[in-house]
Amino acid sequence: MINALLRHVRSAETARHLAALATGAPASAPISLRLELPAQFSDWLDLLPDGQPWWYRARPEHSEFRLGIGHALHVTSAGSNRFAALDGALAGFCRDWRRNGPALAFSGFAFADNNTAPFPNALLAIPAILLECVDGTCSLTLTTPAGRLPQTLVEWPTLLIHAAPGQPPNPQAGRPEPLAEQVWMARVVAALRDIARGHLDKIVLTRCRQVESNTPLSPAAILAALNVQQPRSIVYAHGNGRQTFLGATPERLVRKTGRQVHVDALAGTAWPGSPALADDKNRHEQSLVVRAVIEALAPCCDGQPQTGILEEHPAGFLRHWRSRISGVCRRDSSLFDLVRALHPTPAVGGFPTAVAEEWLTAHNEQRHGWYSGGFGVLFPDGDGEFSVALRSALLDGNKATLQAGAGIVAGSNPQQELAETEAKLGTLLAALNPDQGHALDSRPAWRRRGNDG
Repeated sequence: MINALLRHVRSAETARHLAALATGAPASAPISLRLELPAQFSDWLDLLPDGQPWWYRARPEHSEFRLGIGHALHVTSAGSNRFAALDGALAGFCRDWRRNGPALAFSGFAFADNNTAPFPNALLAIPAILLECVDGTCSLTLTTPAGRLPQTLVEWPTLLIHAAPGQPPNPQAGRPEPLAEQVWMARVVAALRDIARGHLDKIVLTRCRQVESNTPLSPAAILAALNVQQPRSIVYAHGNGRQTFLGATPERLVRKTGRQVHVDALAGTAWPGSPALADDKNRHEQSLVVRAVIEALAPCCDGQPQTGILEEHPAGFLRHWRSRISGVCRRDSSLFDLVRALHPTPAVGGFPTAVAEEWLTAHNEQRHGWYSGGFGVLFPDGDGEFSVALRSALLDGNKATLQAGAGIVAGSNPQQELAETEAKLGTLLAALNPDQGHALDSRPAWRRRGNDG
């Protein structure tokens, strides 16, 4: 496959087609040439680049895999107007975008609007090379600013240099941290106290787990494991050339197709050995999320958004309640307008939203990379989809920071909430080292050490 790709990017015919598209275009205008590739199955993971920015998004159950390599054009933003800034930048790209077929941009953003490490707070990028495989139909899309076409023709082959396979990693989850777990449960108690006082209805608290390996961690191997483990989730990743943020999320933030809008309201969690998903606590948590999503979405829609039936949604060995909410968006509502209205949902922040954000800030809630922010794809016609960036790991060489959260509502049990975060962390631990069986062990640290009392 790599030889076929190199022939395409080096061919004189490719250069001629691109030059024709660029004729008369502003120097900053994106020029995209889509080329068909031989039909086959490819998840593209053997082509993850070395030392270049890249993006990955897969829907394994639908045989849909996309890999973006390098940045033809990109823009970053932060602060309270970050979504408006990206919206304006995308509109500018699309106004002059010359292309012979489908093309797309990737985007990711952090939970809070002031978090900037190690990735930009909010990033929008059109990949220089886009590889797609949808149901066995494969394509290559090459993109460059019109004014950089001669330089980009030289650069494209270098972007296809990928890392050689290394030794299999041997991740170690680190020593149990019973003190940290007790501190976290104390935060749950504080949250329950404020909920009982009527200050708020729900708050989402997160925990981290540090993992270290004897060799550099392989994003390709972890993503391959997630594709197998969670075929009904969105498997996603962004690498900046050094660090990689990746995960598998069961939750759609918003999808826009024409004027049709679809949102997931996802809450409640069950796993082997946990209380039933249908218990009162999980149903109450789900009802809060549905209510908040409808309230947030309604001003962007013509008419009242509609809620589908409540259903169980599997995410690996976990299960959640999910309600699909749909509506018809206003003609002047863009995808980023919808993102701005919906983020953060109570599934990742709390409810009421503003009070929950203030509570999290006051209690020094820390979220790494883009965890509980968003990850999406956007198309020149205004369509696109963002997912909530959950079940994530931030990789840096041979180290990884895993993060997971739990929704605290009236009736929450601190030990049970701790076990929920362990179960969620277990999905990433299992992907980091599939042979170890971490995903089935949701016991807190003091129990993993042998004390079951």
